[in-house]
Amino acid sequence: MKELWVEKYRPPLLDGYVFKDENQKTIVNHWIKQGALPHMLLSGSPGTGKSTLIKALLNELKVDPFDVLEVNASKDNGVDFIRDKITKFAETMGYGEIRYVFLDEADGLSAPAQGTLRGTMEKYAASVRFLLTCNYPHKLIEAIHSRCEAGKMHIQNLNKDEYDMRLIDILQKENIDIDFDALEIISRKTYPDLRRGIGMIQARSVDGKLNPPPADSEDVADYKLNMIELFGKGKYKEARQLICSQVNREEYEDMYRFMYQNVGFWAGEDQSKEDKCIVTIRDGLVKHTMCADIEINLSATLVELEMIAKGVL
Repeated sequence: MKELWVEKYRPPLLDGYVFKDENQKTIVNHWIKQGALPHMLLSGSPGTGKSTLIKALLNELKVDPFDVLEVNASKDNGVDFIRDKITKFAETMGYGEIRYVFLDEADGLSAPAQGTLRGTMEKYAASVRFLLTCNYPHKLIEAIHSRCEAGKMHIQNLNKDEYDMRLIDILQKENIDIDFDALEIISRKTYPDLRRGIGMIQARSVDGKLNPPPADSEDVADYKLNMIELFGKGKYKEARQLICSQVNREEYEDMYRFMYQNVGFWAGEDQSKEDKCIVTIRDGLVKHTMCADIEINLSATLVELEMIAKGVL
């Protein structure tokens, strides 16, 4: 595997980027004509092209690589990193008139780090612009939202047909014989995360043919359907173990919405139990944004719901 298809087929310029919102395309082209970007905040599901758009914009503006600091904010998310790395970068002289800090997954920044970042964004706004991506914009403080108001965009998902055509186009360019049953399985399991979909079709392309994933592969095991079946049968412990072993990090917050929408699994028709379940789910979601281990927090929330269902709590 000499080259990752995700990078190979990432459009380097705007000509290859597909905008779902024509108004956003107009705004972006206006920035290019002006020769600089504002502070930006791009939100959307994983794999929808947020990072791709930012990189394409920097390429369009021909920004010198030395004038760009790229940070994975889900990893480097503390106050010390903001002060030692980002603020120092902002203080130094650049090659161009404007320098850029690209903060990928900015919703992973801690609350104190966001407070420090806010001050840096304001202090160096004349010479440094901050380009943020996130999956969950509500995790960012309002002060950051307000500083990115001129460049705030939500990147919409491709519809399912467009998504499938992207995968087919890549397979055809790679001269891969397409098994459409295998493609449908892969598409159904990865949509709308195009990055993951491209990675999976590359992994399953062997000897010039797209092969279906193994039936017992974690990639294709529809754990959500199995989870619902277990909850429906009152097998709470088994469902909890399945969730904690299969759920992706990006899906954790969505699990609390799932629990709320399906509170009947634990409450049945009992209004008192339903009220307790809703409060428990709310508490779990609040703690999710603050705790060090989100898996333990999710597991604890499910345990409490199980106790409510059994009348113990």
